[in-house]
Amino acid sequence: MSDVSAASAIHGLLGRFSVGAKHLAAPGPDDGAIATMVAAALRAPDHGGLVPFRFVVVRGDAGRSRLAALFEQAALDAGKDRASAARDRDRALEPPLLMAVIARIDAGHPVATVHEQWMTVGGALTNLLNAAHALGYAGKMLSGSKVRSAPVVAAFCGPGEMLVGWVVLGTPVRVGKPKFDKPGPLELLSEF
Repeated sequence: MSDVSAASAIHGLLGRFSVGAKHLAAPGPDDGAIATMVAAALRAPDHGGLVPFRFVVVRGDAGRSRLAALFEQAALDAGKDRASAARDRDRALEPPLLMAVIARIDAGHPVATVHEQWMTVGGALTNLLNAAHALGYAGKMLSGSKVRSAPVVAAFCGPGEMLVGWVVLGTPVRVGKPKFDKPGPLELLSEF
């Protein structure tokens, strides 16, 4: 990698921030961009080569409407009022594209521990979001109580799978910015 390419890659990583659905517009990533993003996800460290994750794309009016109905029902089942349930419904309709993140953790694997598999899921998600950013898109990971709603889980997961949440994706209409103050890099380093 040339010095210019390395500097560009680092600049891109340091410039990625989460962007919420209300700041995303069409177009969302197309099939080629999605394939590139998932290819980047596959580069996450993965002890044992288990690939303990997969993604489900939700796009278009039909897919987002179906998810919106699930979100609304999950909110009502959780005891939310109609107005709150309508807001949950809108969360599926706002972004141009959503991707469900599904974990497949093998608790009995003889080599890759559970925490290593979860680290792989997190690394895959990070790589996916970084690739989206590099391709000119933006997004954010969302979860909440909906990931535990039985009808929502049943719509996305098979046996032994866990719904982690959704990545919302689209073209940013504003530049992302940090939501929280974080420590500087040197505050996180120590010597052994």
